[in-house]
Amino acid sequence: MGFRPEAKAAPCRRNHPASAPALPKPLSSALLSLMLLAGLSACTRPTGDFDRAAPSVIHDEVMPAVGEQAARWRGDPVSKFNMTNDEELLRDRAWALIRPPWTKDWIGGTVVEFSRTRALPEAEGRVPPDLYYIFLRTDKFRSSDARYDRVASDARGDSELVPPFCEIATRVGKADQERLRVLESKSLTTSEIYEGAKARVWENRAVVSWVAQALRYRIKAYRTALDSLEIETPTGDRMWQVNTAIRQLEGQVRIAEKGCDGKGTGLSEAPVRRSRIFQSWGDERPAPQK
Repeated sequence: MGFRPEAKAAPCRRNHPASAPALPKPLSSALLSLMLLAGLSACTRPTGDFDRAAPSVIHDEVMPAVGEQAARWRGDPVSKFNMTNDEELLRDRAWALIRPPWTKDWIGGTVVEFSRTRALPEAEGRVPPDLYYIFLRTDKFRSSDARYDRVASDARGDSELVPPFCEIATRVGKADQERLRVLESKSLTTSEIYEGAKARVWENRAVVSWVAQALRYRIKAYRTALDSLEIETPTGDRMWQVNTAIRQLEGQVRIAEKGCDGKGTGLSEAPVRRSRIFQSWGDERPAPQK
């Protein structure tokens, strides 16, 4: 997506409000609709049990319709094709990785929801890394060690979500390759089908790229929280757990950044090896006795 410089503002004239430049009709309608939706729902996607996405007419139908118009106005590809089962599953699994790591983060949740529904470009759906620590420190834990445990648990949970996502992303990528192969081999293809197929491939790849970007921001959030916790509530026996969990996540993120295809399967890259001091402690062979 190229950068579009803003048009120069018209000279200010007193008592002539009609001289102000009008917004393009699609953009003004989209902005008015988004302002209304923001007042109704704070634009964060509702969740149910285990913080899973809950059905919502506003977030599943209204906001995507508005976002589709906004994407068309920006010039982004928009496909009207029906989604395959894998394409729907790809987006469902992506949501758990692009949403804010702290589920009560309504600021980051609003930004993500605008991007998920395409009201904003996906590349702009960035959750500020410092918000995670802000919410972490305001939550009242009984033990200061619990905050370290929470960061380690969140990082490990993200690591476990990447392989299932990459499994679906790999299947979608192979299906897109077949889609493009058939598209090029057919001589009687309408322009609507041609443009729709190209747009759907672009959309699928954008989802995978967005997940990789979001995971990098999560790593920054966890690092920021860990650095801050070292100062606010220092402790020695929790540091290595958090560092190890973050390193494991970094290994999974490198797979996602390659488009989830790695060396051909999306899951073939070896996981990050942990230092021996962090595992099997106490299981070593006893020293020989003289």
